[in-house]
Amino acid sequence: MENSTLKSVFRFFGFLEGGSLLLLLFIAMPLKYFAGKPEVVTVVGAIHGFLFTVYIITLILLTIKTKWPVKWPAIGFLVAFIPFGTFVYDHYYIRSKYY
Repeated sequence: MENSTLKSVFRFFGFLEGGSLLLLLFIAMPLKYFAGKPEVVTVVGAIHGFLFTVYIITLILLTIKTKWPVKWPAIGFLVAFIPFGTFVYDHYYIRSKYY
């Protein structure tokens, strides 16, 4: 896979992963605890888990293929646990010399 294609795939899954985290935290969790619907967390959580895994795999592949310094993938991994983190990371990533 070409570097530009891999970068686009990485950004795409970053947005999907970030969006699924927001859905999980701000839609599914309140529905579970305030509306008594735990099945919503089960479904959204599974989707988020899959997207997180794909995001991390593409982050690793991109790091290996483009020979990023350790700082970028480490921050990319950490922001996946922070709401809106992948969106902020993408903002800085596309303005960096590594994009």
